[in-house]
Amino acid sequence: MKQLKTAFMLLSILMLSACKNDPLSGANDPKSDTWSIDFVSPSFMQGWIEQIVVKDIKGRLIGGPRGGGLGSKNLELDKEYARGWRPRIGSYYSMSGADLPNSIYVRWQSIIEQITYTGWVNISEDARSIMRGSTARRCPDWPEQQASFSQSLTLGLAPGGVIRVWVQDNCSNNVLVGHGQAQIEPLGPYQGSNQGRYAEKIDKNSKRYVERWGIPYGSW
Repeated sequence: MKQLKTAFMLLSILMLSACKNDPLSGANDPKSDTWSIDFVSPSFMQGWIEQIVVKDIKGRLIGGPRGGGLGSKNLELDKEYARGWRPRIGSYYSMSGADLPNSIYVRWQSIIEQITYTGWVNISEDARSIMRGSTARRCPDWPEQQASFSQSLTLGLAPGGVIRVWVQDNCSNNVLVGHGQAQIEPLGPYQGSNQGRYAEKIDKNSKRYVERWGIPYGSW
């Protein structure tokens, strides 16, 4: 028994020494005890978040951000900004009380289409590993900088009910880790509680953009 305790102590010392001498270890860097979620939509593809619910790896259901607008409308109309994805991490809605996600439910209004979508998207263990690594390891490109303070996930929502998921790695890269296809909510906006009215009117710039360039289905 004494030999076993001695071996365990030596192993612990070796592990602590390795961590201390590893320039990429983020073990001692400050970090949040929560992760964050953001949501994006292609430019001019105006939308509105009705509800987000996260099912974490412990099976708990935790409410996420709601009431947020989608689709930047402050760009010029000179090119097809809405084609393809430009994921970002910016809003940092903290998922307090939630462990890492197992799946995410989202219901949103595609105002530019006048359609409401609802659906789930699964989050893989590989995605969660990248999230964990983002705060556990420093980026080899800038080892003198501390590891990310918070693990983060971005939810992309597009016309046609397209759902995409990115997580941020330890070098601040957005890594595509999931995709889903939402269904049309048969009850319409706010599940029929708002007499069919959407959260916003179609913005004039978004309308002008679609009149010129259309909605690029298939590019997401």
